Amino acid sequence: MLGDSLTAGYGLGAQDALPVKLQAALTRLGHRVEVLNAGVSGDTTQGGAARVGWALADRPTHAVVALGGNDGLRGLEPRVTRANLDRILQQLRTAGVPVLLAGMVAPPNLGREYGEEFNRLFPELAAQHQVALYPFILDGVAADPALNQADGIHPNARGVEVMVQRMLPQVLTLLGLQGS
Repeated sequence: MLGDSLTAGYGLGAQDALPVKLQAALTRLGHRVEVLNAGVSGDTTQGGAARVGWALADRPTHAVVALGGNDGLRGLEPRVTRANLDRILQQLRTAGVPVLLAGMVAPPNLGREYGEEFNRLFPELAAQHQVALYPFILDGVAADPALNQADGIHPNARGVEVMVQRMLPQVLTLLGLQGS
């Protein structure tokens, strides 16, 4: 999983990070899959684009790309986010790595126009690169105080469990394990 603090497990014990919990869910279903944590707290799509080669050095067979949240929080231009994600997806395609792109939703305080442009880039890039899309990585978790840490941004351990359960069907499909 190439991502930011949501992948890295910001504010959580290592055992509660999203990749660890996702691997545990796959193991419970009888699948031997190693989910690597290539998450860096505070990372933007620019940082992800700079280190995708490093992540490819581990020779992943599949990838979940979960970047863009910090771009939105910082109000970075959506065209820049799009260009960085485009580079990441192109590098993964060149390496022959199938991808699940985990989308993000722009913070509402940045305005309607920004939000529309930002929110549109994930489905458009998924279609352009013919990769699977999980529309919103925080689906079912965002804005729920019971599932988030005190900062209201990062999920707590219960929130991570919800994230895993919601994205698991898409991950199984990515891995060719649907129906499991």
